[in-house]
Amino acid sequence: MTWVELGQLLTPLPVLIPLLGAALTLIGSRRPRGQRLVTLVALSAVAAVCAVLLFLTDAHGTLVLQVGGWGPTDSGDGPLGITLVVDRLSALMLVVSSLVLLAVVVYAIGQGIRDGDDRQPVSIFLPTYLVLSAGVCGAFLAGDLFNLFVGFEVLLAASFVLLTIGASKDRVRAGISYVMVSMVSSLIFLLGIALVYAATGTLNMAELAVRLDHVAPGTRTALFAVLLVAFGIKAAVFPLSTWLPDSYPTAPAPITAVFAGLLTKVGVYAIIRAHSLLFPGGALDNVLMVAGLLTMIVGILGAIAQSDIKRLLSFTLVSHIGYMVFGVALSSQLGMAGAIYYVAHHIIVQTTLFLVVGLIERQAGASTLHRLGGLAAASPLLAFVFAAPALNLGGIPPFSGFIGKVALLQGGAAAGTPLAWLLVAGSVLTSLLTLWAVTRVWTKAFWRARADAPDGELAMATPSSLLEDAGDVAFADRDDVGRMPVGMVTPTMALIALGLALTVFAGPIFGYAQRAASEIIDRGEYIAAVLGGAP
Repeated sequence: MTWVELGQLLTPLPVLIPLLGAALTLIGSRRPRGQRLVTLVALSAVAAVCAVLLFLTDAHGTLVLQVGGWGPTDSGDGPLGITLVVDRLSALMLVVSSLVLLAVVVYAIGQGIRDGDDRQPVSIFLPTYLVLSAGVCGAFLAGDLFNLFVGFEVLLAASFVLLTIGASKDRVRAGISYVMVSMVSSLIFLLGIALVYAATGTLNMAELAVRLDHVAPGTRTALFAVLLVAFGIKAAVFPLSTWLPDSYPTAPAPITAVFAGLLTKVGVYAIIRAHSLLFPGGALDNVLMVAGLLTMIVGILGAIAQSDIKRLLSFTLVSHIGYMVFGVALSSQLGMAGAIYYVAHHIIVQTTLFLVVGLIERQAGASTLHRLGGLAAASPLLAFVFAAPALNLGGIPPFSGFIGKVALLQGGAAAGTPLAWLLVAGSVLTSLLTLWAVTRVWTKAFWRARADAPDGELAMATPSSLLEDAGDVAFADRDDVGRMPVGMVTPTMALIALGLALTVFAGPIFGYAQRAASEIIDRGEYIAAVLGGAP
């Protein structure tokens, strides 16, 4: 068996393994320990498979699997069946996503979710979480627009369930808003798919890359605009981002973490594919630059106005999507490499910060700054696990956030246009305001005395009364408030280490991002791998 054949054999496993695991955990819903074991084994296997795929794509090029053997025909028509494609970009996204998904589920299990609990029933949580994992991986592997749509719908259907676990009033309200926005996005995406098929007669992305070159420029721009709106909603690009800060903070910490860290990046991934593979040429680059700038500025201004840490981080999530859009809109290898590196960085760091918020809630019973104080003295470990990813998010040298932003700034300076320079200035301002926002959380929640908090008397109350007053905090065991289980701290520390690894190994990782960017911008290898022939 050759390396390429091995890669083709492994390609569908990131989708099949979680789906099989979901079926097994659903069958064993009355055995929580068995469910947890199956989930951990399944997601560990996915992470291992994705790591092998990353090695193979970097060493041997793009891997393609024509499901059922329905590949290109002798007459020159494109693939007739489902095409799964793994190139350097999708392999990196698969690896980072699988590691984050594994860490978050370990955290969730460590949080003490017990079968039969009326707020967070593990019998529902773990099978749905595995389906979410399959949807995410399916979106990254899809080689055609329709199966990209299917991947989105699978992960969205699972996210609807996860977002409303517990069925509290706030979660149901947020879930309804999330469902409505997601349905609108899906309808627009489906409309875009229909229009693309009407114009080209195919949905395979490699074949579209060839056929769209022969479509009238105005029609191509209109098709791109429709898809950008759909992907922009999913990625939370301004002005299509207003739904996110109201939807994510109501969910339990593990769910909020995986949503914030991962789901919006699937939308960013789709924007990269559409911009570079299907619609190259920069027809809407200026629009993307303006959207990126507004996303950065409006998002961070919203963040500094928040008093709840979850909402603050939700707004920073929106803000930093703007950096990725900026890199894509530059249409250069350096800009795209910076965007790819920054996507990997942001998935890890944003997920870590939301997990830390879960630790803060468990330690202090609340996540609002009005009630918090003295956490550094009460738990130096908690202070560390917040400070490391917070400084990374703020872009302090030499963390990976700084490296990614420097690459984007260099790409903007190399472009040299007035709009690019405006984005450079906006990026620097956003980075400074992000640092100010996380520093404000540090000074209020960790540094000042708890008695100095405006609602400090509530924060100094008994754990049970804290929980009743907090409203948005729900624990499986109220007697455990104030402790941080090893099962919660360990995956958080692992993600911190992973974020630091992006700094320590920045040279090789950014080199990989540059190779991925070159492969994306020069579409020949992708098209040749799927359709056959020379690049």
